Amino acid sequence: MMNYLIIDEIIKNALNEDITSEDITTNSIVPESSVATVDLIAKEEGTLAGLYVFKRVYDILGDVDVQFIKLEGDLVTSGEKIAFLKGNTRKILTGERVALNLMQRMSGIATLTKKYTDKLQGTKAKLIDTRKTTPGLRVLEKYAVKVGGGNNHRFNLSDSILIKDNHISAAGSISNAIISARKNASFVNKIEIEVENLEMLQEALDAGADIIMLDNMSLEMMEQAVRIINKKAIIEASGNVSLTTINSIAHTGIDFISVGNITHSVNALDISMKNMQISC
Repeated sequence: MMNYLIIDEIIKNALNEDITSEDITTNSIVPESSVATVDLIAKEEGTLAGLYVFKRVYDILGDVDVQFIKLEGDLVTSGEKIAFLKGNTRKILTGERVALNLMQRMSGIATLTKKYTDKLQGTKAKLIDTRKTTPGLRVLEKYAVKVGGGNNHRFNLSDSILIKDNHISAAGSISNAIISARKNASFVNKIEIEVENLEMLQEALDAGADIIMLDNMSLEMMEQAVRIINKKAIIEASGNVSLTTINSIAHTGIDFISVGNITHSVNALDISMKNMQISC
């Protein structure tokens, strides 16, 4: 579920960035009263996400109607029509780049996420995202992960406790870090800790960690870790995960696999507005 107030803020910030005073090119060429139609077309295969966001750009600008042919999460192929727009020509052109930028990025994330989740078919493991998101766009990017079939890890630092290597260094030990977190956190908070080897794993288990993240472990070490944990904690795998390795990681018996590149290194899906016709 998206927070619509935050989405409007994101869109308005993007529009203000792109239109500091006016769209001088469009306003110099196109009469104020001009009305047009234009098609929204996929130029490559992928999974659609961000249809509401695309439409909301034009709701905010006004005087443009967007009619979708495809649905959120649909697979599209190159050349397929996604929607058609009709309305004030100036508004269509002025909103084009912001609307496309947001939808293309969200669709790119959904597309890559879908590729990863497809690799997990037949296993119990679930794909989760990270906080490696574009500043200011996290809510959109994590929503796109859900559209692609993935799951969300924490949205921000206030969501849950995740003790990483530098936290352990600051606390002096894994046990100290977990004890301090348990003492100061609410009873509803689970405690997750990152470990890099089996010795750290055992200390985390002895200290009562709820979730253990196996960081950059080999497949053999992950298999040993799963046996040692023996359902006494939830297990997450992280680090060096790719489309070629994720299935093997899943078969070690872990519960979740976190992948940063589904948000931080994604290619935008190629979508464009074509076939504009001036109707009056």
